[in-house]
Amino acid sequence: MKTRLLSHAPAPRLRLVFLLLCFFPALLRFVSTEAAPTVVTTLPGFDGALPFRLETGYVTVDEENGAELFYYFIESEGDPRRDPVVLWLTGGDRCTALSALFFEIGPLKFITEPYNQNNGTVPRLRYHPYSWTKVASVLFVDSPVGAGFSFSRNPQGYHVGDVSSSLQLKKFLTKWFTEHPNYLANPFYVGGDSYGGKLVPFLAQKISEDIEDGLGPVTNLKGYLVGNPGTGESIDMESRVPFLHGVGIISDQLYETIKEHCQAGDLFNPKNVLCAQALDKYNQLYNEISDAHILYKKCAYVSPRPNDGTTERKILKEETGVPKSSPPRPPMNCQVSDLLTHDDEGSPRCWHLVIRLCKRPLSVVWIRLLDQIH
Repeated sequence: MKTRLLSHAPAPRLRLVFLLLCFFPALLRFVSTEAAPTVVTTLPGFDGALPFRLETGYVTVDEENGAELFYYFIESEGDPRRDPVVLWLTGGDRCTALSALFFEIGPLKFITEPYNQNNGTVPRLRYHPYSWTKVASVLFVDSPVGAGFSFSRNPQGYHVGDVSSSLQLKKFLTKWFTEHPNYLANPFYVGGDSYGGKLVPFLAQKISEDIEDGLGPVTNLKGYLVGNPGTGESIDMESRVPFLHGVGIISDQLYETIKEHCQAGDLFNPKNVLCAQALDKYNQLYNEISDAHILYKKCAYVSPRPNDGTTERKILKEETGVPKSSPPRPPMNCQVSDLLTHDDEGSPRCWHLVIRLCKRPLSVVWIRLLDQIH
């Protein structure tokens, strides 16, 4: 496989913002994307050449519908010949891998400062010295189809669930390791956070079964890891009460009242008055914190569309309105992220307004993007 080196030249300011956030994959949607990955050497907003090797590309996982998964592969800054390779799945579901890359475990961070797109500048990036890529090569994947820059030429390709998307990831890995055989001997881990906690163990099991059956390419699977994982509604939701008590969000008295008067399954449907009253107080306190991370500032979501789940689709049937003025900026100490969505024909599209990162985002981005990328 040939690898192309890509060094990006300056462009108009709005396009630069888009390229910065999206790592330049948009134009690859309309060509045969498995022909060759791209090695990105520079990024707008980052001073100088990138101090690590960044490869991006697409892998087809559904030939019938033309569905492809987009990836960012950052090679270990230590000893890439021996260091582990980690597949990392962002939660959501359907969050872009950029969330993990910029805000969690990747080697780049946004510099927290105001910027003005009207004077031709772009958000600045800085190197993050405590990235996981100091000791491991990390393969960030936009999964399932419809997350981030992963797309399907046929809208039917977006109709995937947990099992089918996990099997597509297994197919992705088979193809990726076939094209990157130098990493087969490296220790391999499957990892993810949040909603990924439901997918990672299943995917690791399927990979293990292929290894036992001798189906190639055979990876050096060592295990899996999950962070803040989603496991199931009863466990995930009801564990919040003892957790919030343990970290001091709710008082001993309120905790004991809930324990005494609320039973399993009562968190959203209390069966007696005392339980309902206690949960009202609990919910008031819970709503004052960021549920993604209790130490983060709770930031208001700014969106002109209703937050009722009806518009949280990757295949957009219709535009639901554009604000007449720019939405207010969240405070500078709020984390911000973004998402590229698709229209009903699968074409990449960034709304000219603030949009959500995924179904359950940390926050929203206030950077205004191009209306349409052609």
